[in-house]
Amino acid sequence: MKKEIGWRAKDEYMETNQAYKFAGYTDDDVSRPIIGIANSFTDLCGGHKNLRMLAEHVKNGVYRAGGTPVEFGTIAICDAMVDQTELGPNYVLPHRELVADTVETIIRANELDGLVMLGSCDKIVPGMLMASARLDVPSVFVPGGQTVSGPPFRDRLRTDSTTITEATGMYQAGEITADELRGLTTACAPSMGSCQMLGTANSMCCFAEAIGMTLPQGALIPAAFYDRTRLAMHSGEQVVDLVRKGITSRKIMTWDALENAIMMMVAIGGSTNTVIHACALAHELGYPTEKVLEAFDKYSKLIPHIAKITPASKERDCEDLYKAGGIPRVMKNLTRFLHTDALTVTGRTLGENIAEAKSCWPEDDDLIRTVENPHSRLGGLAIMRGNIAPDSGVAKPAAIAEEARRFTGRAVCFDNCEDCIKAVSERKIVAGDVLVVRYEGPQGGPGMREMFTPLKLLNGQGLGKVTALITDGRFSGTNNGCFVGHISPEAAAGGPIALIEDGDIIEIDVYKQTLNVRLTDEELAARRARWKRPEREKIGGYLGRYAKMVSSADKGAIID
Repeated sequence: MKKEIGWRAKDEYMETNQAYKFAGYTDDDVSRPIIGIANSFTDLCGGHKNLRMLAEHVKNGVYRAGGTPVEFGTIAICDAMVDQTELGPNYVLPHRELVADTVETIIRANELDGLVMLGSCDKIVPGMLMASARLDVPSVFVPGGQTVSGPPFRDRLRTDSTTITEATGMYQAGEITADELRGLTTACAPSMGSCQMLGTANSMCCFAEAIGMTLPQGALIPAAFYDRTRLAMHSGEQVVDLVRKGITSRKIMTWDALENAIMMMVAIGGSTNTVIHACALAHELGYPTEKVLEAFDKYSKLIPHIAKITPASKERDCEDLYKAGGIPRVMKNLTRFLHTDALTVTGRTLGENIAEAKSCWPEDDDLIRTVENPHSRLGGLAIMRGNIAPDSGVAKPAAIAEEARRFTGRAVCFDNCEDCIKAVSERKIVAGDVLVVRYEGPQGGPGMREMFTPLKLLNGQGLGKVTALITDGRFSGTNNGCFVGHISPEAAAGGPIALIEDGDIIEIDVYKQTLNVRLTDEELAARRARWKRPEREKIGGYLGRYAKMVSSADKGAIID
């Protein structure tokens, strides 16, 4: 049952006071709003290395506003580290559910009054937002910020943490030396913070700001900037204000707010992973996941690509987007489409936040363009459908070169990502090939691995515009090239992607948002009658349970 603020100070709850005193708190401490600080700090994730420091600034803000902060930890996996080292089953997407479960558990078990969430990276951000949606307590999300840009390399004015994989492809093609590759591993990520490009980490932080859960400009302040610590302190102050006003997360994360975030992803060309996370968050909020796909589909036809940063650009990254005006500036240019009366964690509406937004950096009208003068008339994300993906697939037109947005080629099939990477590394892939990587969906992997490695290798080998890759797995927001992921139903569930054979002709049309194989319904039916799911080694533990309970990608890969 919901308690009033300060309930722990009352005599009938003296036992609760006693419990807090065991942790070193005073009677005065427990008479104030008690704010949980969910901190995903870890030494294993560069994007989260600064969160221990930021937590102290959040605490200062909570104290200043008259609250009592109580910090607790949750897990955090670095996608880049795990995807580079882990073969077979993958824990990256499944750990999103663990993040949500742990935050829910601590807040509910202790009946805390409010929540500040500290995170930066790919699955931690949506996991925390999902927990906040379940809890419906006053909440603020605080991103840790991204690392600063790396040095120029070949034709790129900026490098980032994923340039290494592309450079590995260059090394395989004999274009660079081992010393050049080794030097880049040190230089490409020169500070703590999440990856510099518009990968899933920064995309989801932009999503959190656009949906109203992060203070204005909070998504993209670099980790090394003092504005980041100031934002952390103000977030601590603001959550106490939300508690006193009774503004809970579900009053902010409404359907209108969710649509605002979807529009933002289309306008900036966010990661394809934002689709799956938006579906999962919608489920927690009580909205059908089908509505999310419909919204992405609708707004991809209405809203053009107006902010172009890496991987869509070789010249600009998220630090540049921040300096150009950040998410408030993008939203200002999208005002005609947005639900500006949506409430935000400032306690004001989105429209009021946009009107009051200020930046000390000069605005860049070429990076953040108007709807009338976009980088591309095609929206940055696209929901794909066809006889390969009857339930849906996801592409990122923002990162696909115009000459590759319509692609027809020969299928080269792989039943796991490892075999695909091996074939690419051995230079067995040629122009005109469409790599079909399957049995890597949520259930089939299990865990739905990201396919950024083969695409980056192909790009480095000079094949990025003359090959394509389709998969029931995912892609990192760092990828460019012609690709379609999240294909549903997945191969493990008997989806049509499981029926494709080497040499089949695959047709990808990003403009029409279609994905098809040139086979008749009769031929597909005949192949389905012969199909048997490949045997795989039995998996136990958490991933074994996850594989049995997880939904398809178009449902958000949720455990319900």
